[in-house]
Amino acid sequence: MSPDDGTVAGTGEFALIDAVTAGRRQPAATLLGPGDDAAVLAAPDGRVVASTDVLVHGVHFRLDWSSPEQVGRKAAAVNLADIAAMGAHPTSLLVGIACPPDTPTEVITELAKGMWAEAERAGIGVSGGDMVRADQLVVSVTALGDLGGRAPVTRSGARPGDVVAVCGNLGWAAAGLAVLGRGFRSPVGVVNAQRCPEPPYAAGPQAADAGATSMIDVSDGLLADLGHLAKSSGVGIDIRSADLDVAPRLVEVGTALGADPLRWVLTGGEDHALAATFPPFGDPPEGWRAIGAVTIAESGVTVDGKPYEHESGWEHWR
Repeated sequence: MSPDDGTVAGTGEFALIDAVTAGRRQPAATLLGPGDDAAVLAAPDGRVVASTDVLVHGVHFRLDWSSPEQVGRKAAAVNLADIAAMGAHPTSLLVGIACPPDTPTEVITELAKGMWAEAERAGIGVSGGDMVRADQLVVSVTALGDLGGRAPVTRSGARPGDVVAVCGNLGWAAAGLAVLGRGFRSPVGVVNAQRCPEPPYAAGPQAADAGATSMIDVSDGLLADLGHLAKSSGVGIDIRSADLDVAPRLVEVGTALGADPLRWVLTGGEDHALAATFPPFGDPPEGWRAIGAVTIAESGVTVDGKPYEHESGWEHWR
């Protein structure tokens, strides 16, 4: 392929790397950024929190539904939300991109632009990564974080009597997926929730400072992810449906599509809200909404005291 054909093969690996890294600012925690064999990052806490997610074209995103920039933002966001769910502040991203040789160079540069934009929203940078040839577009992101002296908030600390609370949107991304699946592109606010989630990064450390006993990123659905938390903690969880925030816009979309918006809130993934448990005395931190309680029974997650009759969320290979 010719050097000027507009594809990644024509651009070349190293010129493409330069295109997505040149002129980008790094935070103080990045002591050595892209360009060497490895990045060098400061770890003031003495511990590093790390999480990796892989996004595959046709499974986690579609370029006929989302722009490359939105895909980049989403790829960064889903990883950074995991860092927040541990009670940590994000510090850096490492990115791996695999794609066919005829992929337009602009797809990769715009994807990188979205990653940098989301990293900047979290106050960090992209410190390094890799690019390789593959049969389809795959984006792998590793997020790193710093606990700032806190103990990590895991899934295993919930105790009977604790308050269950959430921070962030629920159901919006699922509604957006339903809209896109019907061939529509509006309402834009709902569709963009699927294309580009906005996790509440600061809420993770906030919850940790407020004494959260357990926490999880809601990526696969509220009931599914609370089920993981309940299993790890050896407890049950009961959700009060009346305390869930079913936004009027979700009701409108549900009515138009003949769908139950409460089901989106309970089982829809990819909003990347945070769910946590807090000691029973006192209210959850500002911005958090109490939606249920931790119970003694090891019966998983119930809604209004009863087992939920539908699937609880997303699971790969099912």
